[in-house]
Amino acid sequence: MEEVDVEPTITNIPTASDGKHLGFVWGPGDILVYETIYKASGATTGKGRSFIHEVRKDEDIYSPILRKLFNESHHIFVGLQTIREDLPSKNKKPQFVSISKNYRSVIRACMEELQQVAVSTRDADLATQSGNQVSILLAIELIWNLCEVLFIDAAPAGSLLLHLLDWVRLHKADVDEKAREVLDSESPAEHHTYWDVVVSYVLQGRMDEARQMLVKQANLQPAARSMYKLMDNLLSKMPIYNPGSTQTLTEFDVKWRRWHDEVDRCVQDNSFASSRQLELICKILVGDEDTLLEHKELMSTWYHFLVTRLLFSHPTVKPTELHYYAQSCMAMFLDPRSVPEPLDSILLAAFEFDIHQVIKDCSIALNNWWFVAHLTDLLDHCKLLQSHNLHFGSNLREFLLLEYASGLFTHHSLWQLAVDYFDHCPEFGRVYLELQIERVPLDTERKALKVLRICEQRQMSEQVRSICKIMAKRALRNNRLGSALSWSIRAKDAAFATLISERFLQDYCVRGTFSDLDLIDNLGPAMLLSDRLTFLGKYREFHKLYEEKRFTEAAKLLLSLMTAKIAPRSFWMTLLTDALPLLEQKEVIFSADQTHELMFCLEELTSSAKTAAPSLDRSMQEEDIEVTKVELLRLALARNLAMAIVKEGTVEA
Repeated sequence: MEEVDVEPTITNIPTASDGKHLGFVWGPGDILVYETIYKASGATTGKGRSFIHEVRKDEDIYSPILRKLFNESHHIFVGLQTIREDLPSKNKKPQFVSISKNYRSVIRACMEELQQVAVSTRDADLATQSGNQVSILLAIELIWNLCEVLFIDAAPAGSLLLHLLDWVRLHKADVDEKAREVLDSESPAEHHTYWDVVVSYVLQGRMDEARQMLVKQANLQPAARSMYKLMDNLLSKMPIYNPGSTQTLTEFDVKWRRWHDEVDRCVQDNSFASSRQLELICKILVGDEDTLLEHKELMSTWYHFLVTRLLFSHPTVKPTELHYYAQSCMAMFLDPRSVPEPLDSILLAAFEFDIHQVIKDCSIALNNWWFVAHLTDLLDHCKLLQSHNLHFGSNLREFLLLEYASGLFTHHSLWQLAVDYFDHCPEFGRVYLELQIERVPLDTERKALKVLRICEQRQMSEQVRSICKIMAKRALRNNRLGSALSWSIRAKDAAFATLISERFLQDYCVRGTFSDLDLIDNLGPAMLLSDRLTFLGKYREFHKLYEEKRFTEAAKLLLSLMTAKIAPRSFWMTLLTDALPLLEQKEVIFSADQTHELMFCLEELTSSAKTAAPSLDRSMQEEDIEVTKVELLRLALARNLAMAIVKEGTVEA
């Protein structure tokens, strides 16, 4: 067994500290911990109530705002799976970048909503929870954006630094807030954070904004105007690579070096000696590392320092050189005695182009699988993970998607999203879906129909039968015979359909009418599922023929139900009783042969009743009613036989 990369976090169970013995049960997404009756030797027997504790693995799926993240990203994920594999990679790259931006926009939308909750709520716990979630989403978006630049967009030298500058500016936006505060003051140039704003703009490569701020200072110092004009000239002339122009990277590098030499001359000539702030900016422009490190608080992170250092010392950095600069900047910026935060290690792994280390560290550091599952899926589509298969049969993409989707299945509504994730896991997705779908609680018939539709679409016949049986038994317990019969037909459960058909017939015997006529009238081929269901359908058909006064057809069907042994023997007396009105008609309905058949059935029924043991449940009154029925039937049959013989003899003559 492999050793774990980090020590697992400890979850404190309140009653465990009291020395009580605890048992536990694993669930699909959580653990139930309960107190047992077992007492350790020497332990005192505590009084009071016992508790059951639920230990959840992923609390985020219960956050209403983060559920929006799961829902929106699900749509993006499904769209990504539809991109055709046979398209050339150059055609797919813009689509992948666009999808990555869509994922990030969903993250930022949730982040803003959580920020509003954290600020507006009066609930201290909710404010803390929302603040923590904002911090996590900020880190996630920071990592995703960097992965987009380095792996998905795969920006070449020249363009790479432009993307990294955008990355830093997006995640270090406090300079704009400070700038607004300065500009809104009565005298911006004399504001206490004025120079911090100017230097921050320069550190982020935002030269136009820095120049606009410097104009305000130049207007206050007419004597130093020439010095400010020289600085403005240096800032305006700083070359910025334009990927869309005809200029080659080599031509840009030559132009940049000329500009850099010009800035260096200004430093050597002490051109800004009379202004400490302008001299400081000039040293930043020349890429002086000591000066840059003096402004740690304005950059706040080592990766901001990295991008600024590249901007002013190596703007044509290649992707393959990034790891060297990243390692050195991290070592220079952070306290050598401090241990790097997980975020620092993840970003460094990204700069080292170690994709698998990024995914591994994120899996350990983050509290759910959402990020690693979606990022890995996107990177896999970009063909960046082909060489990494896990030794237990699945690849990394599928493993993470299965873990994420399994977590979703524990939620009362998000389980529907998980189905699509399982669908796009070719190795084990179907197996996981079959196991998880059986655990979905079928609280309502509507939910059962949803689950059933999912199973039917995927030809999961075993699960379809299981769901239908559960719903059929539940409906039968609630005496909803129509619903129970409908579910048993869908389950193709002949035994249960027979049982429910018997209940229908019993109800008919008691009440004299059928319930759920619409269902019985429209059984169609489903009535062939069992003999009893066939009889129920045909018996209802007899009633319809009788109601429509199609007596001859009704008589023929009634007789066939008994002679073909479709009708249960216990129901023959009811059928014979139903024949009485037809026997009493003025016109002869039953022929002589048919009447003989009815007589035979009646005699067979009465003879078997005589030989059977007397029923203790039947009263004397019921016995008398049965005897009366038999006598009436014999009389009616004898009269009908006489009429039929006369009629048939007359016709023959």
